[in-house]
This record gives sequence, structure tokens and C-alpha cells, in this order.
Amino acid sequence: MTAELVRGQNHPLSQSRLEIRISAGTPVAAAAVLSDENGRIHGTEWVAHPGAPVQPGLEVSRQAAADHRLAVDLDAMTEAVHRVSVLLALPAPDGGAGPARFGAVAAPFVAVTGLDGTEVASYTITGLDLESAVVALELYRRQGAWKVRAVGQGYAGGLAELFADQGLAEAAQLASGIDEAVARGLARSVQAPPPRTSEGDRSRQAAAPAVGPDQGAAPQGAPVPVPPSYGGQPSGGQGGPQPAYGGATDPHAASGGPVNYSHPGRQTSAPPPPPPTAPPAQPGQPARPVAGDATGWSMEERLYNQVWGMFEDLARTTAAYRSAVDFAESRMDKELEQALSDPRNRIGGQGDAAREAARARCSQLVDQARTSLDRDVAQLVAEAEVVEPALPPAFARWDNPCWHAYRVPMEIPMALRLGDLRLPEAEPIRIPMLLRLPLERGLWIDSGRTDSLDGSFTDSHDMRRLAMDTAVAHAARLLAVYPAGEFTVHVVDPAGSGARALAPLTQTGVLAGPPAQGAAGVTEVLARLTQRVDLVQMALRGGAPDALPPGFDTSQQLLIVNDFPHGFDDRAVNQLRYLVDEGPSVGVHLMMVADREESAGYGPLLDPLWRALLRLTPVPDDHLADPWVGHAWTYEPPAVPHGSEVLRQVLTKVAEARRTGSR
Repeated sequence: MTAELVRGQNHPLSQSRLEIRISAGTPVAAAAVLSDENGRIHGTEWVAHPGAPVQPGLEVSRQAAADHRLAVDLDAMTEAVHRVSVLLALPAPDGGAGPARFGAVAAPFVAVTGLDGTEVASYTITGLDLESAVVALELYRRQGAWKVRAVGQGYAGGLAELFADQGLAEAAQLASGIDEAVARGLARSVQAPPPRTSEGDRSRQAAAPAVGPDQGAAPQGAPVPVPPSYGGQPSGGQGGPQPAYGGATDPHAASGGPVNYSHPGRQTSAPPPPPPTAPPAQPGQPARPVAGDATGWSMEERLYNQVWGMFEDLARTTAAYRSAVDFAESRMDKELEQALSDPRNRIGGQGDAAREAARARCSQLVDQARTSLDRDVAQLVAEAEVVEPALPPAFARWDNPCWHAYRVPMEIPMALRLGDLRLPEAEPIRIPMLLRLPLERGLWIDSGRTDSLDGSFTDSHDMRRLAMDTAVAHAARLLAVYPAGEFTVHVVDPAGSGARALAPLTQTGVLAGPPAQGAAGVTEVLARLTQRVDLVQMALRGGAPDALPPGFDTSQQLLIVNDFPHGFDDRAVNQLRYLVDEGPSVGVHLMMVADREESAGYGPLLDPLWRALLRLTPVPDDHLADPWVGHAWTYEPPAVPHGSEVLRQVLTKVAEARRTGSR
């Protein structure tokens, strides 16, 4: 029976190998501090955190996530360790995105479990307000036995104040190092979608409790002529809170008021129509999947929520499988250790029998877990088979027939597809990776990696070509999903090396002008876009968004930078950083095509730029992480079918709509 603890209460621990499971509803960083019998920390090496996740008998998560599983082996702790304090902290990435205090998010839940998932004790950390770091609970040794105590001690000064309170001399430096490690992790994390309401729960049950992220409703935008991204919702008025990559939060949260999760444009609207229902399933069979079975105000929103539900279900069912395999292997190791601790069992048939029995039990548990995973994956595959053909162009692959009937849209869609995501345990299923619009985070197309996950090797020249092809495909999709004239693309190609890949954009005439070349071209384009950002920001801060110059282009702006850092000096790099930080809020976005290693020469100046952009690759790569359990997902870039003219056909229609003004 689980002991539900309140602050200060303790409970004995009968097991030495444990998991500490954390559900926070929003990405948090988890850490653990080891201390002696006097509560003293002997140095930074006694702290396990995302930058140094492993200590003897202890392993924490390497990144911030909404769900964590910390592994603890009390028998492996050194004799000097008498206390293990589990810490939670809200990350503070560049730009200040995300909640700054625990009072603005759901109360974190912490549970101590056995390796089989059985809860021993749990604690919901309530009563937090301005605190951004908290000691959740502690495991402590008392008279040779271990106990767990609910602590819930919060610190408004964050990790630096927490470590200083525990007597650590290097508190500020350690807190800064953890923030840096968390920022690197967030740079590779896929942002969570908005939480689904109780009416929007999916028929399939996830393998672990589903905890939605903290996302508030985005505030209403400024009046015309300022485009919707200048602080507002897309002009299409799609429902649901804004789950942008970077996190838009409700304005009331900053002032301490209640968070309003309702759609700002539908306060008095009628409830949305119910989603389509599946026909009755045969007895003993799972329900047949239906496209658009999630809730939403439109079929587009239902499909968007359904795709994210599939992503979450696959993340959680895979986490359950991996946890079951870890438990089975740990149990086998323990049984073998016990069986072979007696010297008489180390030789002869009795020892062999014990080993075979332990391996058989392990194999049985793994097979049971695999059967459960295969069942869930099969259901997801069946769902994907009905969802994929129903996706609108913004969500669809380039080989979807809907592109052959493409028409320039009248409204901005909710999101667009940037590729697919998959996990190694579930090869048959690909989950569309959807990015909300308007963009709130730029893109870095990494042209540096030359080896693919399948073992193939691509030389550096081909990688640069593939990276530029990928960037053009992304830009073409952005141009295609916006109404005519509402999205403008600029290109900086200092050496002209991207001319071949850029041909679909240049030959169809959808660019704002010819690609800028040479140092003078780079300077001119960057100066023009930074001036645009300054101008719109001044208008918004002055409360006069309609005071922009006559004829001011209010469309979204995308700058594609090829072959960085060639042709860029320190001033140009600073301007890029400025566009990354300030541009998205006023409709100016950046897409870098560059090799991370070649760009490393800029050092600290470049690191914030790298972290602020979402890294994508032109070949499959397992660098992205989900916001629930932190799996490393394999990203597969979007591919235009070989020999297909679909991209040029779509861009030709976009260019024609711009010339004629028709939609």
C-alpha cells in the first residue's frame, strides 16, 4: 500500500533498488545531492545533475522534462553518504521562456517506487509560489535502515540559493553549470502540445499517467496592419492554447492571477461539434481508429491533437517497455548474485540451473513487455494508416496526393510538418513532427554530420547539398501554407554555393529578391531586417501599431543563411543573434544552414545562437527528445519523391497567386 506523505512525514524503505518518479506537468530539471551524517556536502562531485548525471548508486535525467525517473541503488552508496536529497528546478533558458515560479504551474508529484513500478511512498508538493527550486524529498539513513521524508522546501533564488543553504561553497558556479546543461538539453527538445481537456482524452490508455505541460492561452494580437504573429493568434482563429516552440504563457500568470486556458477568441462561442466516432468494435478487439477522433473546433485542430496524442502514447508505452526490461535485467542480476554468493553453487549443475532459471525468468518478463508494446504499436500503426491520408497539405508528406490538388490557402494553418519522428523499438510507426505557426523559434539545418544512423556515410560536399535541399523544402512548405503575400523569403548565400539547391525558389520567382552574395550583400540584408525589427518594436512599445510607414510590408519574413560563417564578421554574427532573440515576436525568422563544428570558432558568441534555434538534420539523426520522458527520437527530414515536380508546381502556384493577387 502506498504511503501518501505530507510535508515532514517519513516512511521506511524496505528495498534498496528504487526509482524516484517525478511528474511536473511542465519541463523541470531534476538533480540529487549527497550529504554525510551531518548534512554536509563534500563538494560539487556529490551532486548529480544534468551536466554530471551519474554518481555511485545514483543516476538522474540528462535533460529537463515533464516526467523523470531517477535510479537509486542504496546499497551502492558509499559509507560516507547518509542522505540523498532530490531537487527540482524550473529551467531558465535564453529568452526567459517558460514559467519562472512553481506557483504558476501544477503542483509537482514525486513517488518512490520499486523497479517493478509499485509505489512505496508519494508526495504532492503543494504550497509553492515564488520558488523556482525545491528540495522535493530526501532518502536518509537512520540506524542502518533507510527512510524517505517529504521535504517540500522551496527557494525563490533558485538553485544558487538552494546550494548555498546546504553549505556548498561553489553554489553559484554549480547552479550556472546546471543551467547551461539544461539549456543545451532544451535546445534539442521537442516542445509539448497544449493539454487536452477531459473531453479530449483518447480512447487508448497511455502506459503511464498523462500529465499535460503548462501552456497558457496566447494574448490577442495587435490590430491591423500588424500581422498576427506580432503577439497574437493566427488569423485563421484556430482553437486551443498556443503551444509554440518556446512557450507562450497566459498574461495573468505573470501577475499571479489564475491561468486561463480557454481560447481567447471563443469566449462566447458554442461548444465545438463532437469528433467522429468509430464503429463498434468486435468483442475482444480494439476500437477501429478514426481520423480526427480528438477534440477541436475544426477537423484541422482535431487532426493536430490526434497526431500529438499518438506521439505521447508512443513515448509513454515505450517508456513502460524500457522500464520493464530494466526491471527484468536488474532482477536477474540480483538473483544471480544471490544464487552464486554461496561458493558451493559456483560449480556443478546446481549453479548452472540457477543461472538458467534466472535467465528464463528475465526472458519471460521481457517477452511479456514486448507483447504489450507490440500490441500498442500495432494500434498506432492502424491509426496512422487512417490519419495520414486525411491530413491537410500543411501536415502532409510531399508524396501525399493532396498536394496535386493544392490551392493557395486563405488562412494560416495551425502548424506545418517538419519531418517525422520514430523510436528504435517501434520501427513500423512514424509520427509527424508538427511545428505551430506562426514560428516562434528559428531553425538550424546542420550540414556537418556525415554518418547516418543506418551506417551509411555521406561526404561533406553532399551533406552541404542535402542540407540546402532540406532548407529549400522547409521554405517551400512555409510559402505554400501561408496566404498569398503573407510570407516573404530572403536568402543570404555569400559564395553562391547554394545556387543549384535554390533553383526551385529562384526560378519560380517566390523570393523577395535574388540571393545576396558577398560581404556587401550580407551586410545589406542583415541591416534591412534588423531595422525592420527595431521599427515594429518601437511601434508596438509606443502603443501605435498602426503608425507604421505607408506601404510597410506586414508579411512574415524568413531569412535563409547558407554556408555560415563564411562571409560573416563579428558584427554580422551579433545581428544574427539579435534577429534570433527579437525577430520572432515581430514576424522575422531565421533559418541557418551551417556546420556546427565549423561555426565553433565563434565560441561563446555562437553558443546562445545555437541553443536558441531548433536543430534539424538532412539525414536521420537521434538528437531530439520528447517533453514527457526524454526519449531520444530519430528525426527523419521531409523528402520530396525522387523525380517529382510537386515542389516546383506548388511554388509556381504561389508565385502566380502573388502576381495576380488571387487566392
